[in-house]
Amino acid sequence: MQESNNKDKKPGEKRKINRREALKGFATVPVLGAFAYGVWRKKKLDHYRSHALSKELNMSSSPAMEPKKIWDGEAFRLGIIGYGIRGHQLLKGAGFAHPEEIQAWKDGAAKNSNDKRFNDYQEQDNLNIVVNGICDLFDVRAEQAMEASANVNREGFGGTPGQTAKRYKDYRDLLKAEDIDGVIIAAPDHWHAKIAIDAAKAGKHIYVEKGFTRTIEEVFAVRKAVKEAGIVFQLGHQGRQTESYIKAEEAVEKGLVGDINMVEVCTNRNSPNGAWVYDIDPKGIEQTIDWKKFEEPCEVKHPFSPERFFRWRCWWDYGTGLSGDLLTHEYDAINQVIKMGIPETAISSGGVYFYENEKHFVNEVREVPDVWNVVMEYPQKNFSLLYSATLANNRDRGKVIMGHDGHMELGNNLTVYACRESTRYKEEIKSGLIDPEVPIYSYIPGRKNVDAVASATEQYFAGRGLLYTYRGGKRVDTTHLHIKEWIEAVRENKQASCNIDQAFEEGISAAMATISYKEGRKITWDKDKEEIS
Repeated sequence: MQESNNKDKKPGEKRKINRREALKGFATVPVLGAFAYGVWRKKKLDHYRSHALSKELNMSSSPAMEPKKIWDGEAFRLGIIGYGIRGHQLLKGAGFAHPEEIQAWKDGAAKNSNDKRFNDYQEQDNLNIVVNGICDLFDVRAEQAMEASANVNREGFGGTPGQTAKRYKDYRDLLKAEDIDGVIIAAPDHWHAKIAIDAAKAGKHIYVEKGFTRTIEEVFAVRKAVKEAGIVFQLGHQGRQTESYIKAEEAVEKGLVGDINMVEVCTNRNSPNGAWVYDIDPKGIEQTIDWKKFEEPCEVKHPFSPERFFRWRCWWDYGTGLSGDLLTHEYDAINQVIKMGIPETAISSGGVYFYENEKHFVNEVREVPDVWNVVMEYPQKNFSLLYSATLANNRDRGKVIMGHDGHMELGNNLTVYACRESTRYKEEIKSGLIDPEVPIYSYIPGRKNVDAVASATEQYFAGRGLLYTYRGGKRVDTTHLHIKEWIEAVRENKQASCNIDQAFEEGISAAMATISYKEGRKITWDKDKEEIS
């Protein structure tokens, strides 16, 4: 047989090795001969499977999104309204971290070589921004924001500061300033609609943090103001920049999971911080907080309360609880991937089951649920979306999109599995090319080093693609990328990815869930009349 093979071989043709020859070669290592052949055969089979699957799935091999250019035109003149927890993160994303935080990153890097926070921040693109206006109702935070605004060289203690932004005690005065091109709105939810409408009327471009608005009426009012003004609007869902989400869009478009019939998303957190029982700043007293202005939009006024000021998400007067704050993260991620829009119906249930007693609140009683469930129905698209949440258990359940041919698990990474009863993959499963227990597609962005995140809260957001993503193998803050996209949209006169139309869909959907919980009934959306019932 060996001589025949050699005689029949044509010039330039690769000589084929049959099983007898392979075993004979491996036999030179007597003990490992059969094992080595098994390894060789498996490697060849895996290579074939990989090649065949790649051809079948037709997913692009390039990164989800390449780095964009740095804008060298005129500086974008920014104002920020609200410098609490999120406002602090947003100003950092724009390129203005507080010197104290930068110093902490430097100290962390000196102690741990895997702590890359300072390095990541230094490599963040210079967006050519100048911060000209600051507005916060708490004097301490306003001072901190002003210190951050002057940190133009991204230095820690002892750095050379630039020009400090002007502080405004009333956001309306900031909107009148001629040296402000656009505003970041990071005030509590009950202020979002009023400030956004006024900003649009003043011709200022808008980046507003989620939740979009507190009521369904405000959703319509903000959309009207933004459309009439023609300004560039971005809703603060930094997950829009996560590479795995962008890859998931491609996977859905190419039918990797087939016809989608169910989506499951969740929130699991287990700490007072995760339940919005934030620390109360001891400097937060009536002399340092403009309480009257804080409660200006509220129908019912309350006596001064540090708990309400610092933990505002726990009361319906100021926020929308799990609906506006956490459901919207999951909703926007899925809307980005499958473009589902507003559900036909929504129904929700839950309650205050853990964070209700004197352990967590001294003078106030929490109103918004800490355990919550929502079902959104899309009968015209033939699927349901299920959301469930608990703020007193941190089991990671992730996001799962299920179709007839498979399912995808979505977070900072993307993994797709074939369904055992799939029609599309029936022959591949039968032949052994596809094992339903093994992913048919995985996308893991270019992570090289151990991530140095300091807290359980950061770990939670990192795992959901909300803290950072990767560009060209480098870790990048998603908030920075989302602000960058907004400013580029302004400079290039185009729409941002989470524009007013996306915000409207989310605002209506979240409001439907909240109304259902408060009224104890199913809520229906009439898309033609744009009405709920």
